[in-house]
Amino acid sequence: MLEFIKKVPLFAQLNEAQLDALTQICTRRSYKAGTVLFAEKEIGSVFYVVVSGSVKIFTTGSSGEEKILSICKSGESFGELSLIDGKPRSASAQTLEECVLLSMTAQNFLDLLRSHFDITLGIMKELGNRLRDTNQQVYDLTFLDARTRVIKSLITMANKHGIRNGNTITIKLVLNFDEISQLAGVQKVTLMQVVRDLEEKRILAISPSDFKLDLAKLR
Repeated sequence: MLEFIKKVPLFAQLNEAQLDALTQICTRRSYKAGTVLFAEKEIGSVFYVVVSGSVKIFTTGSSGEEKILSICKSGESFGELSLIDGKPRSASAQTLEECVLLSMTAQNFLDLLRSHFDITLGIMKELGNRLRDTNQQVYDLTFLDARTRVIKSLITMANKHGIRNGNTITIKLVLNFDEISQLAGVQKVTLMQVVRDLEEKRILAISPSDFKLDLAKLR
């Protein structure tokens, strides 16, 4: 656990003694795909860091439709907001694949923030980034057409989670088409129209396990 924690950006400023103390308050656990870690409007009690796998953060509308806000992968953290402000969870979290996660209780998390300003600053920066992402999503939904939103979502996923080889980015396909349409903020039928068009132009290649995006052809 210690070797992994050293690589987490949030804990990068801690010394060996502090890192060792951190391992004492973290719990490492495996989760099956599709596990709901917490639900929207629940009282928050746990902070998570992803060791392996991926977790979707999403909200659910009154009619049951989902809107994916973000995807968290190895080294990324989530679940801190309700621990800080004491209010119910603002979103739900669910594993997209088999995952290994580190977790700590609300009390241990808050004690950590009080003891280490670098970690507190890191959390503040992360919350700031998420606010900027939310503002960008609002802008995209207001001013971009559906096709542009789909392409932008694919590029964002590729940049964040993909592996680049020349002009081609390969990303493991952990989201199904319903989830990608939620992420892009479009209807599934619109998503499939854009995907078929990109495939015909050989910009996008989809296999059962991943998809490849050709940046040169996209330009």
